[in-house]
Amino acid sequence: MPRVASFVALALFLLECTTAAPSSVGQNAGGGQVVLEKAALTEILTRGAPILGYDEGCSKQSKTCDWMAKFPDETKLVHMNLPGTHDASTWNYSDATQQSLLHYTGPIPSAETYRCQEHSLLQSLNEGVRVFDLRYAYNPGNDTIGFHHSKALLAPHTTLEDVLFGLYSWLDKHPTEAVLVSLNHESGTGTPYDAALQEHLYNVFQSDLAKKYWVQTNGTLGTLGEARGKLTLLQRFTWDFIPATMDKRMGIWLDAAHWTDNGKIIELVYNQAQHQVAYIEDYYYMNLLPTNAGTAANVELKYNTTVAHLQNATMYNPDQLYISFASASHNDAVPQVSPKVMAIGDGTVPGVNQKLLSWFQAHKGKRWGIVMLDFYDAVPGLVEAVIGV
Repeated sequence: MPRVASFVALALFLLECTTAAPSSVGQNAGGGQVVLEKAALTEILTRGAPILGYDEGCSKQSKTCDWMAKFPDETKLVHMNLPGTHDASTWNYSDATQQSLLHYTGPIPSAETYRCQEHSLLQSLNEGVRVFDLRYAYNPGNDTIGFHHSKALLAPHTTLEDVLFGLYSWLDKHPTEAVLVSLNHESGTGTPYDAALQEHLYNVFQSDLAKKYWVQTNGTLGTLGEARGKLTLLQRFTWDFIPATMDKRMGIWLDAAHWTDNGKIIELVYNQAQHQVAYIEDYYYMNLLPTNAGTAANVELKYNTTVAHLQNATMYNPDQLYISFASASHNDAVPQVSPKVMAIGDGTVPGVNQKLLSWFQAHKGKRWGIVMLDFYDAVPGLVEAVIGV
């Protein structure tokens, strides 16, 4: 068995033993078993660190680390304000990373074109983020699943399983919290999209460990109480190669085929029987502006589009899901308006995040749903403003 696979299998076994019968581990195996368990998990988390980062914990004064603890179990997820990160895996992507991976990707645009975050997944969790936008495809060799942003390969030795173990480990420490994971297959990577890839992903979700750590409810978003200590799937891919007779639904399906590219108002029915709809703003490329429009015009257009959608969330059916992407770029503009410039400005012109902070503070107490951010950490108080703490 390959070394990576053997450690994943070992950690699965050890963690399942620990979860199912912690007393028996101590009684039958003694301290050696515990040491082995910790060593296996440490290796997995270390391999996952280019995407996960490291969990440095939270201060006792933190308002964001366990902020969901203050909400009652019966609170519906669609009634909550949930801060998220767009292209969450890109936080560690740099010119040096890109240069080291050119033998896999070939020449591609500069790293600033692809990078959308500066804080890791685990750091973001401690800072209050509860929704992650993750883009997956094959790693080099086509035998493990990894993370990409368009043509950019982010961490060729980190696997999907590594990252999920990190999220499971964090949830064990923060059982009052619920995390939503949007998974979308990243096309344009040059890697196959085939039956083996889907079977691999399917098996991840069918494991005993996944049944403990993923909300198994099919086709609807329930209450916070049902989601605490677990991941909830926002499925942005289709099981093209998995037989229709096989059980393959959990969380909600946001059909990629009907997710309008660069859409300002996208309407996706994810549960026909219960009339549950996701309203999505994902206007990410400022194609309505000329390339010489400048930073201020690009920021203003994106800000106005996002705020219009947020206002809809405050006014219309609170039982429907609203997702607003505050992320965008105009990479072929002159000069380039990268994701970072769009989010936090260019030093002279403030970005979308600064403007949104004021808007959220002025509308505190309203419901606006999921808000997906780029470079949220560069504007202190932004996540707190989304949450309302």
